[in-house]
Amino acid sequence: MNATTLLLTVAGTIGMALFGLLAGLWFTGIDRVLAARMQARIGPPVRQPFIDMAKLMVKQNVVPANAIPWLFNGAPLLALASAITILLYIPMAALPNLPLLDLHGDLVLIMYLLLIPGLAMVAGGLSSGSPYATIGAQREMVTMIAYELPLASTVIAFAWKLSSLGIEYPFSLATLATAPIWTLVGPVGFMGLLLLLATMVLVVPGELGRIPFDAPEAETEIAGGLLVEYSGRNLALFSLSLAVKTIVVTSLIVALFFPWNFTDFVPISCCPFLAAGANILFFLVKLLVVLFFSVTLVRISVARFRITQVVDVYWKVLGALSIVGLILVMVDARI
Repeated sequence: MNATTLLLTVAGTIGMALFGLLAGLWFTGIDRVLAARMQARIGPPVRQPFIDMAKLMVKQNVVPANAIPWLFNGAPLLALASAITILLYIPMAALPNLPLLDLHGDLVLIMYLLLIPGLAMVAGGLSSGSPYATIGAQREMVTMIAYELPLASTVIAFAWKLSSLGIEYPFSLATLATAPIWTLVGPVGFMGLLLLLATMVLVVPGELGRIPFDAPEAETEIAGGLLVEYSGRNLALFSLSLAVKTIVVTSLIVALFFPWNFTDFVPISCCPFLAAGANILFFLVKLLVVLFFSVTLVRISVARFRITQVVDVYWKVLGALSIVGLILVMVDARI
């Protein structure tokens, strides 16, 4: 790697980090406003997450006396860094040089990286020495294990279909960007993809710890669970990691199921900058639509599940639907 390439990679990484942070907080604010309107409340302003982060950054950073300081302070940094790293593997609209880290098996790598923010929260909760955080950490581990089945089934289904067609690098998101999965299946596979899309939409609130899958926090039961002992800068970093992860999981669904750009429907050849701007705006709209249906609408419609219900929903219901979707895609590949 020469100096120019290294410089561009570093600049791109900083740009993607800023995009993830700003867009994540902005989308969090929009989610809160939409939820308030749907409940006939005024709600906070869209900028409220930015105000909250600014306040937390200047507040005292308290470390419990019985905590493990290096792990307690390091876990929020690890969660934020890993969430930002995932962004580097996900295509963002039709922009050049994106994703920054384009590996042939990047979809498999993303599945592993998605575990790290949750594991960092588990480590931070266990290191705090709080019994509430310990319960929250146990619940977080159970939730992570539960939603891995529908997530893995979706990845396998996509790779199976691409491999059956002889497409090179079936685990690459860049491949899916050039060959949208909906254009490669017949009626049977189309039904399977609808089931996989439904399961992925409901994986998002589990990934983000949102209602109804927020049993690891459950303020009314375990006083905040994982984050009960966190304050100040550390709490802000965890909040920022969840904001970035919001962009990560919604971008992943867009990259898998809706990879089209605005210029695929309305060609803009007169001005490259106008085309890039239209694609970016279209990408943000897709993220917002996915956020609404996977987070806002779900948490307004359903009350919090017990941890046993979380496992039942992900393994028995969504797991079964994802496997059926996988089978339908496999059958479609044989037709």
